[in-house]
Amino acid sequence: MVGLIYCLLINIVKGFMMKYFNFVLLASFMFFSVSAEEGFTALFNGKDLSGWTVRNGTGTYRVENGAIIGKTTDGSKNTFLCSDKLFSDFELTLEVKLINDQLNSGIQIRSNDNNAKKRVNGPQVEVEATKGKGAESGYIYGEACGGWMTPKAKLKAHTLIKNGEWNTVRIIAKGAKIQTWINGTQVSDLTDDAKLKSHPEGFIGLQVHSIPKGKGPYEVTWKNIMIKELK
Repeated sequence: MVGLIYCLLINIVKGFMMKYFNFVLLASFMFFSVSAEEGFTALFNGKDLSGWTVRNGTGTYRVENGAIIGKTTDGSKNTFLCSDKLFSDFELTLEVKLINDQLNSGIQIRSNDNNAKKRVNGPQVEVEATKGKGAESGYIYGEACGGWMTPKAKLKAHTLIKNGEWNTVRIIAKGAKIQTWINGTQVSDLTDDAKLKSHPEGFIGLQVHSIPKGKGPYEVTWKNIMIKELK
């Protein structure tokens, strides 16, 4: 009798394990199939800064717990961690958190440093903490190439950025059109033919903004940086 009960228990356990294995296998297959279908690839491997180069200032970048952390240095000018690969038309998603609200940041797209001063220049998606009436995160700034690309009349402050928390930024650059979303809400829908002509492609850059001497240090962090090139 004991032997019969033992055999029944073994068969039940085997059946459960087989169903669990099949479920995990199916879930994994579905996950990788969806990922492949969407066409997104990781721009950051979550372990080190392979495929990225620091340009301009003396701000520092390190990897901790699967995230890139940028840190200011005293009196430094703007510093950028730039992808070695260049992109033209793409969809980019990432998560960003301003560890210190005193520091603003930005995401360079289609940028380069081919000018005489080797200064990083190109469109930048603004990232800043929410203060007072809000912030201008998600609007487009021409870093070292003309200032705000978003018209002044459309620079309306909002409170979409959650201070001290991870925030999802989505950017679609297709031809002359640049669209942005912060935490699922669209912020910008900008068409700029002149900027497309001057900056048709370039690197993705993560900015550590300059700070005055005697201030800081401040930090900003990014993770889950995914990109899909568009045809």
